[in-house]
Amino acid sequence: MSQYDSNLQNQSTAAQTQNSVDRFHNAVSQAMSHPSEQLVEQAEHSRVHARHALEQAKESLGDDVMEAAEDMMATEERRLDSVKKTGLK
Repeated sequence: MSQYDSNLQNQSTAAQTQNSVDRFHNAVSQAMSHPSEQLVEQAEHSRVHARHALEQAKESLGDDVMEAAEDMMATEERRLDSVKKTGLK
């Protein structure tokens, strides 16, 4: 694989990882707005998916990108935990 192809793959991996984290953020935001078991379950599913994307991306993304994504994940996981602790409707 050429360096150009490798760079494109890294950009694609970064975009896919960011999209997974963004979807997790959106799912948590929905669960916070309308706390219900179903929305919390969807947010949990999205969390698992985003964590998997981060694990897959570790090999190909730089430390800065991974650190930013991990920070975003940690923030969203804290938000999701707060929804779970406040109780569901």
